[in-house]
Amino acid sequence: MNNPCPSILFLIPYFGRWPFWMPFFLESCRRNPDIDWLLFSDCPIPENVPENVRIESTTFDEYCALVSQRLSIRFGPQAPYKLCDIKPALGYIHADRLTGYDFWAFGDLDLIYGNLRRYFTAERLAGYDLFSTHERRVAGHLCLIRNTAEMQRVFMRIKDWEARFADEAHHALDEGAFSRIFLWRKNFPKPLFELVGKFNPWRRRSDFTEAFSTPGGVIKWHDGSDRFPHQWFWKDGRLTNDRDGEQEFPYFHFVCWKRNQWPLLPESSAEYIQALAAEPSWVVDATGFHRGEL
Repeated sequence: MNNPCPSILFLIPYFGRWPFWMPFFLESCRRNPDIDWLLFSDCPIPENVPENVRIESTTFDEYCALVSQRLSIRFGPQAPYKLCDIKPALGYIHADRLTGYDFWAFGDLDLIYGNLRRYFTAERLAGYDLFSTHERRVAGHLCLIRNTAEMQRVFMRIKDWEARFADEAHHALDEGAFSRIFLWRKNFPKPLFELVGKFNPWRRRSDFTEAFSTPGGVIKWHDGSDRFPHQWFWKDGRLTNDRDGEQEFPYFHFVCWKRNQWPLLPESSAEYIQALAAEPSWVVDATGFHRGEL
């Protein structure tokens, strides 16, 4: 019998300064109470952290020393952005934290979650060992991996991984070289791409399904158009938008607004953000976060 509710732990190292939307991220975690998050950070512990989110205080240098020790490499980058390259290795680095979990995940903070269990059902999780929310690459902002010794070590199939991890340069290994373990000839037309995948045992054990949760980028919307939603609605843990009616989405990755529109906005007070995030409903658009329908 399959576990009716496979356990999941997100592992997210983050250093510097919490983004202004951190209270919204945390509230969206709170509404997924049977999924856990473990963050490693030098940022102050926020107010009212959900019970399913643990934040362990550590410095960037201390964390890099831990990575060096666990991977037997010299890992000492100047910029925390380099941590993106080692995301596929987080399950191996933090294997001691994964006891009792069926899956571990890596991800980012520039998103808000909807109902993750509605998307990652027990039946779906029973079928594969890796789940990406993009069709033709590992999604660096959200990827689930089965907690087995084999899958903890699969990143070691990246060519020259030791040198590329230790290199100061950022190589986007989480979405590039790691993806190529599972996806061969990803630029082939779909029929050929799927045919080639049948000969790759790693591909056969992985699920690459586009979740359409990163609008505004190079991937078309699910109707094939560039008409992306203008507003996203979060209400009591349900996530919808102004284009798709009552259709729920597992999360919204707002990286495009974060990069392009939001840097131009005036900064709201921390008190206002905290109070707004505590409300049961909010709207997210190109001008930030707003009060939703009550």
